[in-house]
Amino acid sequence: MTTVQEDRDTRDLRSIAEQAGRDLEDASALEILQWAVDTFGGKFCVTSSMEDAVVAHLASRARPARGPVDVVFLDTGYHFPETIGTRDAVEAVMDVNVITLTPRQTVAEQDAEYGPALHDRDPDLCCALRKVKPLEEGLTSYDAWATGLRRDESPTRANTPVVGWDEKRRKVKISPIARWTQDDVDAYVAEHGVLTNPLLTDGYASVGCAPCTRRVLEGEDARAGRWAGRSKTECGLHG
Repeated sequence: MTTVQEDRDTRDLRSIAEQAGRDLEDASALEILQWAVDTFGGKFCVTSSMEDAVVAHLASRARPARGPVDVVFLDTGYHFPETIGTRDAVEAVMDVNVITLTPRQTVAEQDAEYGPALHDRDPDLCCALRKVKPLEEGLTSYDAWATGLRRDESPTRANTPVVGWDEKRRKVKISPIARWTQDDVDAYVAEHGVLTNPLLTDGYASVGCAPCTRRVLEGEDARAGRWAGRSKTECGLHG
């Protein structure tokens, strides 16, 4: 049960999100992130799958007065080694504070309770246990979080606002590069020498957990390699 103050705080945050979504629609990604760190301070974080470090790099340029922005990474236990390596490299070279979240159970503990390869039998439950729940717990102390979602990635993301309201977590959700194309990402990476996951040059257009990610085929959209052959298109973090 929420308190009156919590309800008032939530209404205030939702109002901030709705107004900023209108005001910042045409703003640059850096301007959007600067607004976020100025508005929320230590109550703001960036989440990163370590597919690339573009949003983390942008956040490092925003230079909040309080110190480096928190960059939250979910270590599901199923990541490619290249993804963990990208996380370690970001932590080593960028002026950000990398925070790694882990599920309550190790992969072995999950296998013992639910049976092995839950991702093959019930991928929604596996994502809920290893991604959605840890993120919800990890975001508890924040009022706003940023993602690397882009409208051009898939039809399910075509209406992503640059600033919106995350009703599930009752937080402001910021997608500073929502209006970017893949060409924009590539140009930013080249201009600033931003770290990217090596798998992006090995046929993977979107990088998730190893058991549920494959290389994409010519003509497929960037998300086609995720849960291929299933109707599932999202892990639950974004809808």
